[in-house]
Amino acid sequence: MTMTRVAAIDCGTNSIRLLVADLAPETGEFHELDRRMEIVRLGQGVDRTGRLAPEALERTFAACREYAAVIRELGVPAERTRFVATSASRDADNREEFVRGVLEILGVEPEVITGDQEAAFSFTGATKELRPETFAPPYLVVDLGGGSTEFVLGTDEVEAARSVDIGCVRLTERHFTRDGAIIATPDPASTEALRADVASALDEVERAVPLARAHTLVGLAGTVTTLGAIALDLDTYDPGRIHHSRLSLAEVRDITTRLLSATHDERAAIPSMHPGRVDVINAGALVLLTLMERVGAEEVVVSEHDILDGIAHSCASNDQWP
Repeated sequence: MTMTRVAAIDCGTNSIRLLVADLAPETGEFHELDRRMEIVRLGQGVDRTGRLAPEALERTFAACREYAAVIRELGVPAERTRFVATSASRDADNREEFVRGVLEILGVEPEVITGDQEAAFSFTGATKELRPETFAPPYLVVDLGGGSTEFVLGTDEVEAARSVDIGCVRLTERHFTRDGAIIATPDPASTEALRADVASALDEVERAVPLARAHTLVGLAGTVTTLGAIALDLDTYDPGRIHHSRLSLAEVRDITTRLLSATHDERAAIPSMHPGRVDVINAGALVLLTLMERVGAEEVVVSEHDILDGIAHSCASNDQWP
């Protein structure tokens, strides 16, 4: 079987991630060589200013320099490397500055994709290995990012999708800040305002995606995987145990309540909590909880495979953008 070496980079509002793997385009089988993530908070202030902050760009470019070294060391050619940029860079007036910086460092131009394209990559990455005898289709894949959240319904391919601006960073900045500083322990009024914002966005989603048709809810990205790690009471973050674990509605409700009442230091002390998620996990947990209550989902399947894996599969098959 012929394997193709690829590099996929997913640059979102909160984090930038790299996956280098050998893939078989015909079967979808892959051997992971390197997977890493940095919290760069590229979307810092974008919802308010409409621009990418200089310090956020520099954090992102520093991570790109690190990733460029890994890609060179593992011998991935430029034609098998893809850099996908999502919500924050879509919204920014100065996104060309971001594009130029990435091109100079990595030698590939970032593709600033639409919400629909983001949804298609996420669906491929999350569902390619699901077996219907274990996880009943149709699947509702929810990619809960920093700036936006994608909702994708399908079985073998995408049937309906919608992206809305209810990511954990964006909602934190909208509802859980005071005088420019993040509120460590949000008050009930702020929490209810955030949930109302999410409910309004879900109204918009339901006009395009029949959420109630889904038999299996699949949750992606750092908020969901972190909640999964907390539910498993892990001493350290363990992707192997988290991947395809099942997180019940009762667990999501309990963990969200505990996170909302905790101080910053108490959340930071959770062993599986990445330092870059401490300030935004509250908003992310509320998005997931509000969604599960809305659609009547008793559990969510936690997936470590997401848009990054979908990008990698497209590199191996040389597909054009969805």
